[in-house]
Amino acid sequence: MNVIQSGDIITLSIETSCDETSVSILKNGRYILSNIIASQIDQHQKFGGVVPEVASRKHIENINQVIDRALSEAKVTFDDITHVAATYGPGLVGALLVGLSAAKAISFALGIPLNGVNHIEGHIYANFIEDPTLKPPFICLVVSGGHTHLVLMKDYGSYEVLGRTRDDAAGEAFDKVGRALGLNYPGGPEIDRLSKEGDKNAINFPRAFLEEGSYDFSFSGLKSAVLNYLNSKRMKEETIDIADVAASFQEAVIDVLTEKTISCAKEMGIKTVCLAGGVAANSGLRELFIKRCQNENITFKYPSIKLCTDNAAMIGCVGYYDYIKGLESHLDINAIPNLKLGERY
Repeated sequence: MNVIQSGDIITLSIETSCDETSVSILKNGRYILSNIIASQIDQHQKFGGVVPEVASRKHIENINQVIDRALSEAKVTFDDITHVAATYGPGLVGALLVGLSAAKAISFALGIPLNGVNHIEGHIYANFIEDPTLKPPFICLVVSGGHTHLVLMKDYGSYEVLGRTRDDAAGEAFDKVGRALGLNYPGGPEIDRLSKEGDKNAINFPRAFLEEGSYDFSFSGLKSAVLNYLNSKRMKEETIDIADVAASFQEAVIDVLTEKTISCAKEMGIKTVCLAGGVAANSGLRELFIKRCQNENITFKYPSIKLCTDNAAMIGCVGYYDYIKGLESHLDINAIPNLKLGERY
């Protein structure tokens, strides 16, 4: 129910870390009144990836309109806003500064608190919006174009990073392989679509589990194996079944992601596993997690597709929990493009 009552905390949140301009209005941290996302995919597709300068300019063009749309759809005004939250890292510095500057202006003009939010943390909190009953502790796999993290969430705002990628992030590997296959940007959704038409066992691409006991990830070797396979086929003028390559590559990625995550949860005695980030929208990854978690009697949670990609609702959820703990950012807070999970302003 979207009716605002006395005592409700209304959060206006802004996300501009990469190529989506997003503004959301949340009630009491977990209930979305609006979540507007203006995507720039069409602008960046011709370049085969995100161009930082183009992204920053589009954010400047979009930000005020998206704020207005978010307020209108939520049926609130600036007078109803309790505090404002915004991503301040990690991400593209120019893009981050657009959203952060808008949030600072709103905070200053309205005399309300500002909460700077870590983008990776936001992805984890998308699960709280999807399931209002979810509580820590749990293991969360954060997989996106720029990040692959295996995180133990001990409590709200308290994390231990158990593993991370040593080279390419999972989403980055999807995009690079997608480009090698001649697919449109972003490559991840295209590979997911093609995988449904191919044989996942057609090609035995390598799985990098690394040394025993490690929860880190590595996808550069797998990416190189795919590129070598394609080059070899082309040099020999042999037919390439793109669907089989996509399916076999995807299976190699999701096999490692699920195996390491579930092994970690079992070793630590954690009975809930969550998925987060743009790659969490991958249907093969979701299906494999559901199957393996059922076999291990582990509860599995994941956000809806719209909450997997970059969005302001997840940022507002983090901002809400910081706000009720009495945390507040100064107006001189700056964008930090390489901000680490767990670092605080």
